[in-house]
Amino acid sequence: MQFKVTTQNKFDGAAIMKRAGYHAHRDPYTGKWSFARRAGGEGHYPRYHAYLIEQPGIISVDLHLDQKKASYGGGTHAHAGEYDGRVVEEEAARIQKIVAGMMSAPEELEEEPKKGFFGKLFG
Repeated sequence: MQFKVTTQNKFDGAAIMKRAGYHAHRDPYTGKWSFARRAGGEGHYPRYHAYLIEQPGIISVDLHLDQKKASYGGGTHAHAGEYDGRVVEEEAARIQKIVAGMMSAPEELEEEPKKGFFGKLFG
C-alpha cells in the first residue's frame, strides 16, 4: 500500500518511523534502507515493512506486511507479503495519525544545557 504524509519539512522520515515504533533495517541483498516493526509474536515475522521516498515537505510510504522471510532462490524475490487489506490499511492509518499528532504538537522547547556537579551546586 502506498500513501503520502505531509511533513512541512518539520520532521524527516526516520523521526516519524521511530515515533511509530519502527526500526531502521538494511536489506543484506539489495543494500536498501527501510523500516520494520513487528506485527506480533516473537521473532522477526510477521512484520510491517516500509520503504520511504522523501521529498521536500512530503514523504511517500510504501508499506506492506511480511508474513515470513523472503526466499531468494533462482533469481526470484518471492515472499509472503500483504500489500493491501484491512491490517495494512489500519497500520497506514496509525502512521498517518502519528504524523498528524507530531504536526499539531507545539514546537518542542530547547533543552537547557546539562550542568555538571559544580554547576548544579553553584549555578
